[in-house]
Amino acid sequence: MWVRFLKLIKKRKGSQAVRRGIQFLFLIIVCFIGVRFSQFAGALEKGILPLVDRPPGVEVFLPISALVSLKYFIFTGIINEVHPSGFILFIIICMTALIVKKGFCSWVCPFGLLSEYLSKIHYLIFTRGVNPPVWLDRILRTIKYLLALFFIWSIFFKMPLEAIEGFITSPYNILADIKMFKFFTQISMTAFLVVIGLILLSVLIRNFWCRYLCPYGAVLGVLSFLSVGRINFSQSHCSDCGKCEKICPGLINIRQGKSAFSSECSACLQCVNVCPEEKALKISFFKNRFSMGSIGVGLIFLIMFSSGIVMARMTGHWENKISKKTYFFYMMTQGMMEKPGSGTEQSKARKMEKMIEMMKRMPKKQGS
Repeated sequence: MWVRFLKLIKKRKGSQAVRRGIQFLFLIIVCFIGVRFSQFAGALEKGILPLVDRPPGVEVFLPISALVSLKYFIFTGIINEVHPSGFILFIIICMTALIVKKGFCSWVCPFGLLSEYLSKIHYLIFTRGVNPPVWLDRILRTIKYLLALFFIWSIFFKMPLEAIEGFITSPYNILADIKMFKFFTQISMTAFLVVIGLILLSVLIRNFWCRYLCPYGAVLGVLSFLSVGRINFSQSHCSDCGKCEKICPGLINIRQGKSAFSSECSACLQCVNVCPEEKALKISFFKNRFSMGSIGVGLIFLIMFSSGIVMARMTGHWENKISKKTYFFYMMTQGMMEKPGSGTEQSKARKMEKMIEMMKRMPKKQGS
């Protein structure tokens, strides 16, 4: 049984079908989370207490809040109770970079999946593919690192612990996921044009967002230098067809070394899949001590995410401690509601408004 299992996870053929399956599995999960959260946030916007619970997984789209939570955890040893799942998912994602390079981008991230399909449109327009000049590519690649450095510097070196604590419990951070939801459901013309521009640029230049602008990918790229897994190349088995380098979305010169030692490698295995030689390319771990195929890599992501989430649930660090009524209160105080519902909800809204007015009129204590 173990022999069959080992053969299965080392299977080389069909790597892209397996990877695509994993990508769509995570996409379905993200869509489910999105639908549930739209029901939750949509009800609050209308001044109605939601019937559905807030899905904790939505916090994966709050990387800045997760970075703040990381600093708070480092200095206090406490996982904050406002966006705990965002912190947990951030740690899981960073840990994947220490095992399978920037694999999160090509195996899990929905934006990575979108980028790949936009690249397919690129090849329909430009049959041979078009890449920017090397000098321009290097300049553009620095943008995502500068963005990542800006956020890390601002949070870890500019914000004192008191400011971190204040930010975590602030209405802005508590409602960050709902603000993000409103950004897309009530998108401004400027933001809409920016999104359209990024899509067009991603068609014109392959992986434009992922390669040049995504700060999350930049962080994972730096961490990936410590990865125990990487694509290894054997010159003695290579036929020099160059197919691996032509298909590589990271534009890596794979044949120049013994391994793809690059921050742009996302362990997508496209190079391994297209290589006609059985032993020329493979993804191996711990300095080439053992190798895996796409099924093995896919299992790594499934196991890491599922086990991490289960542990977070068991320790009480998955769902936040904010009640629906508290969300209702903050939505009202921040002026983020459309209008209260009817009947009981209108009565609750009027009582809440009176409470807010009373709180505003209360005299402040001396020295506060």
